[in-house]
Amino acid sequence: MGIRLGLNAGIPYAMNIIKLAHQDKLLEYEDAKNQLSIQVTKMFYSLVADNENLQLLDEIFNLAQRQLTRSEVSFRNGIVGELTLTQSRLAAEDARYNLSAAKTTYESNLAEFLSMLGMSIEEEKEIILLDEVNIIKIEADSEALINQYLYKRPDIVKKTQDIKRLEAVSSRDSLSARAPSLDLSVNWESSAFDPFSDSLSATAQVNIPIDPWIPGTKQAQSIKNTLNDIKKAKLDLEMTEKSAKTQIRSLSALLKNSWNSILIARLSLEAAQRSHQLTEQGFNNGTVELLTLQDARNNMAGAQQRLLRTELLYFDRILDLSSALNINWNTLIQTYGVPSEEI
Repeated sequence: MGIRLGLNAGIPYAMNIIKLAHQDKLLEYEDAKNQLSIQVTKMFYSLVADNENLQLLDEIFNLAQRQLTRSEVSFRNGIVGELTLTQSRLAAEDARYNLSAAKTTYESNLAEFLSMLGMSIEEEKEIILLDEVNIIKIEADSEALINQYLYKRPDIVKKTQDIKRLEAVSSRDSLSARAPSLDLSVNWESSAFDPFSDSLSATAQVNIPIDPWIPGTKQAQSIKNTLNDIKKAKLDLEMTEKSAKTQIRSLSALLKNSWNSILIARLSLEAAQRSHQLTEQGFNNGTVELLTLQDARNNMAGAQQRLLRTELLYFDRILDLSSALNINWNTLIQTYGVPSEEI
């Protein structure tokens, strides 16, 4: 029976390489999980906004139906002509079609969302999404965000770990090839017929390599190539950092512009609502035509829909920025949100 043990200086680095590979896979898993969470959140709040739009379209349809009823009564009493009645019917049917088309789109998107979650829609059950899109102004300096969160990004961490892994590979290969290695062996021989003939021997052997120290040899070139890989990895890290900084600055600027768009959309809605209110009073008093009232109603509906789309776009950019910073979007809002600017 014999035991042999080989030792070389590269073993600790080989262990470190295995550890870095394990950390790399954990990082990939966490990044994939975060990206899926962002995607699900976007789809969820998009459906919430679509549901609010459905309620708006339903309100528009009810307004058109009530206007059609008034026009029919006025037509029978000889107050309005056939053209006005036809226009009211057209407006009601147009509102009905828009509502029906929006419902179909919403149901399709909801089914896709539930499929992503591994769920299915049962015909006898109604799915209700209990939430709303609450928009809060985010005030954050892009340079401060870069200084605090840049080096926590998964791509930056991965590039940094790649450099550490390549450095460990270089150290392992260099020490394994160039450093002396030690071989220890122990042998024991025993005879069942003669218990006094047992023998025990041990040897220790030191191997000093020569080939890796000679320039141009295969092992020397392999070590040199590993050093070149380290330089390339450092350049990749530098380029990734520059790209990440540009992305964070761009998303911060887009977020600021989107907030200004929300303020404009809100003022537009207030103006459209007031215009519709005055136009409706004028129509009831007989000083405004039906087409003018319908235009005011459509303008108000369009302003409400623009505000919904603008708010959803702002929220999506919050999600994009939180993804670029590798933090939870709730954390971003709680840390940099301005509650007094809530809409």
